[in-house]
Amino acid sequence: MSYKIVVDSCCELPEELQNDGRIQIIPLELFVGDYHILDDESFDQKEFLEKVAESKVCPRSACPSPERYMDAYLSEADRIYVITLSAKLSGSYNSAVLAANLYEEEHGEKKIHVFDSESASGGETQLVLKLMELEEEGLSFEKTVEKVERFRNSVLTYFVLDNLETLRKNGRLSSVKALVASTLNIKPIMAGFRGQIVQKSQCIGMKKALARLGELVTEELKEARDRCLIISHCNAPDRAELVKKLIMAKNEFKRVIIMNTRGVSSMYANAGGIIVTA
Repeated sequence: MSYKIVVDSCCELPEELQNDGRIQIIPLELFVGDYHILDDESFDQKEFLEKVAESKVCPRSACPSPERYMDAYLSEADRIYVITLSAKLSGSYNSAVLAANLYEEEHGEKKIHVFDSESASGGETQLVLKLMELEEEGLSFEKTVEKVERFRNSVLTYFVLDNLETLRKNGRLSSVKALVASTLNIKPIMAGFRGQIVQKSQCIGMKKALARLGELVTEELKEARDRCLIISHCNAPDRAELVKKLIMAKNEFKRVIIMNTRGVSSMYANAGGIIVTA
């Protein structure tokens, strides 16, 4: 009996899992004008951010095809767990579900479950870590799915970005009625709520916004000791360390992970962006 975890490329993985044979990453595609790349192991964040800065065209992404997911399901593993970007932000979830249905039609029944993370970036990572923990406990496929779904509903996702234009121009802020002018240096503190992006607060300046983000995490967390704090940053390690310091001053987590963003998260977060999940 064996299992496999399939994630889309918005999921950042800690270093010890980047070459883990139980995990397969399905890349999204990234476009900046005529510049087109796969968000795979060849992704160069520095080059990509330079292309974005130089371009007059807003960058965009395209979800993986069902065929890419289908290929990942053709595995000797008995149990396949799939984790995708929020279905309200990307077509990745729908592609993965369609692939599972096609697999069953062509190859018969197999234990495949697709999780809508209702998040992105570290939110997906949280589900990966939970899945591996439950698998190590020897739980059944069905019980693992049940527990991960319940855990997913409790994961907090917050982020503060220097630039919200990529999210706005790609229609990812449809649930946010109004945003303050960036020229005033007012930074909104955003959050994920049932797969959509909402505004939770706002502050003048990035440092105050990051401090407020830390306060919100502390206010909403019921129990941190059995949780993992994941901080993803887009080329902003100093800000990530500051956020860690602010949150850890009032909370105790079983583990803290800081990671640089992959391609999709880099595109939407832009340079300097911080994403926190717990």
